[in-house]
Amino acid sequence: MKLDHFQVTSACTAVNHILARVGDKWTVLVVNYLGNKSMRFNELKRTINGISQKMLTSTLRGLERDGFVTRTVYPSIPPRVDYELTDLGRDLLVPVRALGDWAIRNEQRVAEARARFDTAHAGKGDHPRFADAAE
Repeated sequence: MKLDHFQVTSACTAVNHILARVGDKWTVLVVNYLGNKSMRFNELKRTINGISQKMLTSTLRGLERDGFVTRTVYPSIPPRVDYELTDLGRDLLVPVRALGDWAIRNEQRVAEARARFDTAHAGKGDHPRFADAAE
């Protein structure tokens, strides 16, 4: 079903850009961990399983650019850099943690739904998992 009256407005574009930033898995993890305390880069890297140095750097820069994280450099040898959530970042932490709590509470239900779907579509050639998503 297509809505003929739908218009992309500046508000839609803004929401899309913000959700693209806060909706990726690395951002959710970084925000969640920084919600506990300020952390150094290598501490974050050790804590977040599977994140590369390049991806952590990119994620932190994006979060800093968007006002969710501050980066503080201390003049020591070697230089010490701490990352922490801003007020805006702490505000973001509320829905991020709520969504995480929801995911934990509903993990089994989603797994059961996926199993039902996969069973119903087994042996039908192309797996329709995402084929009709754009229609």
